[in-house]
Amino acid sequence: MGRAAAAAAEVLAWWLLLTGVWLVFVSTVDDLEYLVGASAALLAAVAAQAARRAMSGR
Repeated sequence: MGRAAAAAAEVLAWWLLLTGVWLVFVSTVDDLEYLVGASAALLAAVAAQAARRAMSGR
């Protein structure tokens, strides 16, 4: 697996985890709330992947 594929897989894993956590804490979900939550989770996933790379010295 190349670096780009590994980075994409890591972001995807973070996104799935964070979206799942968000869904657990929201009582009712309509389409707009899901879109906003999934978008925020994607931004957080990219930040988490970037922070991990920065801390590992790559």
